[in-house]
Amino acid sequence: MKQYSKERKDAVLKRMMQPENAPVPMLAEETGISKVTLYDWRKHAIAKGLVVPEDTQNPENWSAEYKFAVVLETAVMNQAELAQYCRKKGLFAEQIAAWKENCLQGNARATNQSKEEKRQTQLARGEVKQLKRELRRKDEALAETAALLVLRKKMHAIWGEDEDE
Repeated sequence: MKQYSKERKDAVLKRMMQPENAPVPMLAEETGISKVTLYDWRKHAIAKGLVVPEDTQNPENWSAEYKFAVVLETAVMNQAELAQYCRKKGLFAEQIAAWKENCLQGNARATNQSKEEKRQTQLARGEVKQLKRELRRKDEALAETAALLVLRKKMHAIWGEDEDE
């Protein structure tokens, strides 16, 4: 396997990211580095938290993971730093604000779903408890009926059949 210097790897990764967003096939052709290696580098960069979008044309088509990474990266920035970041990455501050709002709404939905799941679990537990109680009552009634039948058979065996029955 061919080894590449850290500087060369970093330079190629930089070209994959905003604002250039160079496609992997083009980079492979220009640099002579295989597509497999470039895709692997991109995968590792993403795992490290770098924003390397798959769709190099339109940031709105990025995955939620990439958008969330941008929101995290920009969360502590003031307006001037955010504007500089947006120019560097080829984004708009409004896009990032919308992505942040989506993240917050998603978290709120998750919280509401969690509350609903807890409520559903409580209801299910109550239903299970009621069903167990009912099953226990029916088991006791069945055992009592079986005991009465056994006693009746023994009584008939000892005293014989009643003419009334």
